[in-house]
Amino acid sequence: MAVERPIHPDILPRLDPEYVAFHNEHLTSYLHVHEIPWDPSIRNAPTVPGGSKPLQVGAIADYTLENCQVRVFTPEGPVPSKGWPVFIFFHGGGWTLGSINSENSFCTNMCKYATCVVVSVDYRLAPENPYPAAVEDAVQALEWVWSQGKSTLNVNLDQIAVGGSSSGGNLSAILTHKAALRTPPIPLVFQLLIVPVTDNTASELGDLYPSWAENRETTWLHPAKMMWFRKTYLPNEVDWPKWDSSPILAPDELFRKSPKTWIAVTELDVLRDEGIAYGKKLGDAGVEVEVQVYKGAPHPIMAMDGTVLNVGRQLVSDAALALAEAFETT
Repeated sequence: MAVERPIHPDILPRLDPEYVAFHNEHLTSYLHVHEIPWDPSIRNAPTVPGGSKPLQVGAIADYTLENCQVRVFTPEGPVPSKGWPVFIFFHGGGWTLGSINSENSFCTNMCKYATCVVVSVDYRLAPENPYPAAVEDAVQALEWVWSQGKSTLNVNLDQIAVGGSSSGGNLSAILTHKAALRTPPIPLVFQLLIVPVTDNTASELGDLYPSWAENRETTWLHPAKMMWFRKTYLPNEVDWPKWDSSPILAPDELFRKSPKTWIAVTELDVLRDEGIAYGKKLGDAGVEVEVQVYKGAPHPIMAMDGTVLNVGRQLVSDAALALAEAFETT
């Protein structure tokens, strides 16, 4: 029997009213992944309800790499003389949920409104494939774009951007550092991080990042759920402070080599403050960075941009604009 769980009174008055209405209609009896026995079939359900439908683009094609697949979205219209800009994207889902199908809407929005090829990476997931499998797949996807993108995808290798949401934002930030370490480095022009996990040493007590304690009663991504994701993906605690699981702990020299960055965080997310701190560390390293805080919003709004949330649509629109502007200025 489903258990009705209303929004906690500590968080209710701070939440966007549109989210409150959707939650009360659809989510009060929703069981989260950490509350039920694990089964891979859980991935068949939408990672987040309330998303918009994918937009029409010029073409969609899937490619198989060594350990993962990628889905490539190509804009409508003729190929630019130097090739399309390209955006390598990593979906969210706590490194355990999501798939190549879960964020098609966001990918088509970036493809259409930033006029770029989008390469969505279907990286391996925990618990079947824990850390560092997803990081390895991220690197492999970048290497594939670098070696095959011009001939296979008609992309401009001088205009590569990376990005992702939540756990995908984590992988994107790590990949940015990995690209700078490569010999020779792969130049990136932009990174776009949406509600990213940047520090897997963060404590539920909020001693490092107050948002963990301030938003402990938040909806959707509760501290218990985030810790389940972390422990499933990173079962060995010794791996938590490694910078290819916690990119905020990467050496300062790698931050100085990072590209221009746009970071979206949501006010009522436990991850808010580590996203803000990541932006500050980039800024202190001399990187041009913008951090946008979406008021009254919990963690999953990027994927709730259908008829559900104006703030979700605004985030997607802002992300496309930031990506388009980055490509226009390179």
